Amino acid sequence: MKGFFSSKLLLLIVVVIAGAVLWKLDVFTPTSSKYQAVFLTNNQVYFGKMSQANGNYPVLKDIYYLRVSQVLQPRNPNTPEQQIQLVKLGNELHGPEDEMRINRSQILFIEDLKADSQVVTAINEFVKSQAAPAVEAQ
Repeated sequence: MKGFFSSKLLLLIVVVIAGAVLWKLDVFTPTSSKYQAVFLTNNQVYFGKMSQANGNYPVLKDIYYLRVSQVLQPRNPNTPEQQIQLVKLGNELHGPEDEMRINRSQILFIEDLKADSQVVTAINEFVKSQAAPAVEAQ
């Protein structure tokens, strides 16, 4: 009888420790279905879907960022001096995967984006344009 209780106690301890480790690794938190803006300490902002948000290295997937270009000589004085473009991560020179693990100490804050925000609207338009079949010229 004593062996039965000690084996049950050992099993309970193992299950509790395994659960604590998995919780610490944030395994139970699903990837957010909403887009989020992640503001970093180096003034960069990335947009994507976050998982493992409570871990030391949250994971961002389906990533976009803003590219700001300075217009050197605008033709129209009413044209803004900067052009802002939403860019999908992955086509850069170094060819990154569409996943980023971010050191938690480098994150200033995270915001959930509304479905009708300009960024989410631009992302949805980009996704639709990529999914559209090519039309052959006849």
